[in-house]
Amino acid sequence: MQSVDEHKAAGPAQVRCGVITVSDTRTVETDTGGRLLQQLLEGAGHAVCHRAWVRDDVTAITAAIEAAVEAGVEAVVTTGGTGIAPRDVTYEAVTALLEKQLDGFGELFRMLSYRAIGTAALLSRATAGVARGVVIVALPGSEAAVRLAVSEVLLPELVHLVQQARRA
Repeated sequence: MQSVDEHKAAGPAQVRCGVITVSDTRTVETDTGGRLLQQLLEGAGHAVCHRAWVRDDVTAITAAIEAAVEAGVEAVVTTGGTGIAPRDVTYEAVTALLEKQLDGFGELFRMLSYRAIGTAALLSRATAGVARGVVIVALPGSEAAVRLAVSEVLLPELVHLVQQARRA
């Protein structure tokens, strides 16, 4: 039986990532959360080989994720649209695609968020899972939330997640 460290060592040295910003108001120029997400992934040695900006619309989000998967990424990370406002539909789009949900991702993120922002953490519907062998993660859009989720939850396990998701 392999240890967690052995599993991680068997993973890819670099993960091919897709980054999708979901927003009705942010543009390429004002997308600070998406920019930070890309910087953190690349700073950790991963490749962002697919980038997209879409409006808060289930069909548009689904199409953007599917385009990233078709482009050959191993992980898709969205930022934005995970709250509870009427226009926040990233959670619905992502969970409809997932074949396997990683409930612990959202639980761990909200626990860490609670330490930073208190009970407002419960408003986040950050989630993750696997579809068609690709890791899919939905993060909030704020810089602080992106930094926390990527640094404390995603990056420590990204290689391991990809390694497990593509096992035959």
